[in-house]
Amino acid sequence: MDKSSVFVGGSIGALIVIVAFAVLFVSPPESIKSEIVVSNGHAPSIVGETISIYSESLSLIEIFENSESGVVRVNVQRGEVDDGAGGLGSGFVFDKKGHVITNAHVVADAKKVVVTFLDGRSYNAEIIGVDEFTDLAVIKVNADLTLLHPLALGDSSNLKVGEPIAAIGNPFGLSGSMTSGIVSQLGRLLPSGSGYSIPDVIQTDAAINPGNSGGPLLNMRGEIVGINTAIQSTTGEFTGVGFAIPSQTIAKIVPTLTETGEYKHPWIGISGRDIDPDLAKVLDLKDAVGFLVVTVVENSPASKAGLIGSEKTIEVQGVNYAIGGDIILSVDGIEVRKIDDILIYLQRAKTVGDEMVLEILRDNRTTNVTIVLQERPNGN
Repeated sequence: MDKSSVFVGGSIGALIVIVAFAVLFVSPPESIKSEIVVSNGHAPSIVGETISIYSESLSLIEIFENSESGVVRVNVQRGEVDDGAGGLGSGFVFDKKGHVITNAHVVADAKKVVVTFLDGRSYNAEIIGVDEFTDLAVIKVNADLTLLHPLALGDSSNLKVGEPIAAIGNPFGLSGSMTSGIVSQLGRLLPSGSGYSIPDVIQTDAAINPGNSGGPLLNMRGEIVGINTAIQSTTGEFTGVGFAIPSQTIAKIVPTLTETGEYKHPWIGISGRDIDPDLAKVLDLKDAVGFLVVTVVENSPASKAGLIGSEKTIEVQGVNYAIGGDIILSVDGIEVRKIDDILIYLQRAKTVGDEMVLEILRDNRTTNVTIVLQERPNGN
């Protein structure tokens, strides 16, 4: 069996396995000041009025003691009766209103969701919003205010490869467990059950196992920089590679999920392949950078803007190559080396209705095409 991405919430022994097909990409984070934010009564986030409350690194002991009261256990009943075959995951308190953040796959198809706090008290939870495209979900409990200890969101764009981090959750049902490690890489593209890949994902070697899904990934200032989501494994158990949705994505998606129950993602409507050295030679390109448009979806933003897909295929040394399509070189002035660059830019900077300028190479000439982004459709 090939390596696969295993989403680590849900029933132990009945894991959701999705074969990894994405290419990998390193996105150098912008260097900006690390800070925490308070916004509209929510947990501190990276949007709003800034306050500096973490200036020094904490010990792992301090991180755990400061965070454990904000991490919860999430049990899910998926059948009409509770037969013990439901799901198990983790979550963290987002605000004093009782909103808890977890993974979408943890609460998928749930008939009943129960949240358990550090002291053992449990509450039925209502599913407020779900976004399968980023594997995020917001649930809500009417819990005693003394139990609601929101955790602070940090800025994941400040993360560096090699930086120490910690994960807290409920692996195999072992409540309140902590593991530590480093940021292994940034900007990964993670396949998901939605038919679209999740961009801009954090890779870590901190041990993450079934039951950890939805729990926080924390930096050494005790700030949430990600939400633990999946592992790469052939066995369904952790083998050294875990993945977390970054706090930048949480800060962008969760407020809308809380208010409307859904988030509308921008969409271009193309498929194709990255320009590698072999394809660059076939197309007589100087550099192996850019994204070749092979297919343009009918009535998509790309179609309406006049993008052209590949019109024919040629064979070179026994390999078929699609040729004739537009090659995307940049988006809004940002260089495109691979499709990952486009997806990460859409995730970070764009919303439905925005315009985006594509610099393309067509018939050996560069030109700009402006597209208006539409809502991403469901499915493949």
